[in-house]
Amino acid sequence: MQVSLHLNNHQLPWTVQSRHRLRPPSPSAVRIRPLPSITAVAAPPTPPVAIKHHKTHSMPPEKVEIFKSLENWAAQNVLPFLKPVDLCWQPQNFLPDPAMPFDDFTDQVRELRNRTSELPDEYFLVLVGDMITEEALPTYQTMINTLDGVRDETGASRNPWAVWTRSWTAEENRHGDLLKTYLYLSGRVDMAMIEKTVQYLIGAGMDPGTENNPYLGFVYTSFQERATFVSHGNTARLAKEGGDPVLARICGTIAADEKRHENAYAGIVEKLVEVDPNGAMLAIADMMRKKITMPAHLMYDGRDPNLFEHFSAVAQRMGVYTADDYADILEFLIGRWKLEKLEGLTGEGRRAQDFVCGLAPRIRKLQERADEKAKKLGPKGVKFSWIFNREIPL
Repeated sequence: MQVSLHLNNHQLPWTVQSRHRLRPPSPSAVRIRPLPSITAVAAPPTPPVAIKHHKTHSMPPEKVEIFKSLENWAAQNVLPFLKPVDLCWQPQNFLPDPAMPFDDFTDQVRELRNRTSELPDEYFLVLVGDMITEEALPTYQTMINTLDGVRDETGASRNPWAVWTRSWTAEENRHGDLLKTYLYLSGRVDMAMIEKTVQYLIGAGMDPGTENNPYLGFVYTSFQERATFVSHGNTARLAKEGGDPVLARICGTIAADEKRHENAYAGIVEKLVEVDPNGAMLAIADMMRKKITMPAHLMYDGRDPNLFEHFSAVAQRMGVYTADDYADILEFLIGRWKLEKLEGLTGEGRRAQDFVCGLAPRIRKLQERADEKAKKLGPKGVKFSWIFNREIPL
């Protein structure tokens, strides 16, 4: 008698040893997905290309001294947001233990699949998008290490800015590992297409418009870490409502990391507002004029050149990350940095202050108009390779 577990939409045969007990198949029974034939693959659509921002090294050289003068402050006020490795959770804390007897392991995988069986395709789509964003971590560390005055000059520098960047990367690295393994075990997604998307994304890089300028870079990371806190928090809520408390705990735990990292980055900008209010205000306005582009905005799966736009539309509809969230984050940071009360600015600084402090209501009005326009155009469906090319309404 044969039964099958679905992995990546392929069936792997398992021979029944006793009721609900499975033993591994012989090697000849396992189906291996064939490698793609290079000669048979047609030229794919053109992936998105970063073309918006080309300015580099925009921070005046004298501003580098500000960051050198803040090294002791960073050691005392930024590094404490890191956790010792022994006190950190690890992905294996949330996953079936491969060291346990095989029968028990497969029972745990079966339980995982039962928990995820009621979650809709839309949920897995946004979870995959969040996971792919986390998996492009090499790009984010590289971006931070382009910032003048705070980069890791040797690859193992003991400068507190460099220690923070490496340790932040190490903590963030667990997020993609955990989500990717959970998705793999769920059998609900096409892992080959997801892995291809990750490879494309890391190869494409990102174009946030930070200009090698740590003022701009830390404004960007403050906003982005809060955005991922919101997004993972909402996927946790939806997982709980959908009947998977373990996945809810996973997403909530990742959200807590993002919140802690947000506090570190927002604290850096808060210090810059204190020591250089005009420079900080101009940097915040500059990033907001460019708009905070999500780090995975160049994602591509080899098929859909508008993949990020389509993924974002589903995330908006699902309430995972919305235009209202974007405006809420801006208002939160304005309040934390006390930008409305900032005094002693130059004329340019005051204009930047007025722009930033009045932006959130404008964002909400623009989104309302976009929503009305979308309603008039009617529903549209898009097929996503991550979920075996099934169609999702936008």
